Amino acid sequence: MRVEAGGLPELGSGARDPAGARRQRRRRQQRRPAMPSAAAAAAQPTPPPAVQGLFEACREVFGASAGAVPSPAGVERIKSVLDSISAADVSLTRNMSYFRRVNSNGIPKITYLHLYECEAFSIGIFCLPPRGVIPLHNHPNMTVFSKLLFGELRVKSYDWADASQDSTDAQLQGVRLAKVKVDGTLNAPCATSVLYPEDGGNLHCFTAHTACAVLDVLGPPYDDGSGRHCQHYNVSSSAPSAGDSKPLPGDDGYAWLEECEPPDNFHLVGSTYMGPRIVDN
Repeated sequence: MRVEAGGLPELGSGARDPAGARRQRRRRQQRRPAMPSAAAAAAQPTPPPAVQGLFEACREVFGASAGAVPSPAGVERIKSVLDSISAADVSLTRNMSYFRRVNSNGIPKITYLHLYECEAFSIGIFCLPPRGVIPLHNHPNMTVFSKLLFGELRVKSYDWADASQDSTDAQLQGVRLAKVKVDGTLNAPCATSVLYPEDGGNLHCFTAHTACAVLDVLGPPYDDGSGRHCQHYNVSSSAPSAGDSKPLPGDDGYAWLEECEPPDNFHLVGSTYMGPRIVDN
């Protein structure tokens, strides 16, 4: 080794400079972005599931309405939350077995997935295979939100016609006049529909053209003890005698509805909801 006047060794091409290596490492470390630690990553808050936001909106809106129709602002709040929810938010896909279920006669079975229920409201999902039908039924004193998550769904809804309220004969026979409110087809994505106790199509039926999933909010839910019994109806082929009352309209915009038992070909089965859980605290 040849020593220069400064007392430092002369460096050849294969020699090492420890101080210089340290300086290079420091420069590389300064340029490299710091990686968050596992503890720091775990501390980052995760956004709540979409269904949790729906639950909280329903709790505030229906809690404030105390069984009455929610305020227009409350209706819009729930509707806005539902409009933003997708099938992925509730862990549903079209290829699930819910959308292929049929009975031994080949009649589609409707599956209901229960998410939440309390005295003020309930949340659930109806899963309809192609050709599945939810027959005509009512929602007494209830406000109903329905969001089609996917599929093509025929919807027909009615409101009771005011004129039928004074027809004693019609009431005694269990047949009442109703006015058609909606008769059309929904294709997802589409806006949430809302039914009101006295307007907006409080009686409705669904027919699935393709596999469909419908997220429903009822406020308040069905309760026989509180007079909210689910009653099914048929469209009567003939109008009842109205005695001396004045004639009632009978064009295509109206129909006589007759109380009936649920149809024999209506099969509704419950199943376990496997999506994100609702936390009630």
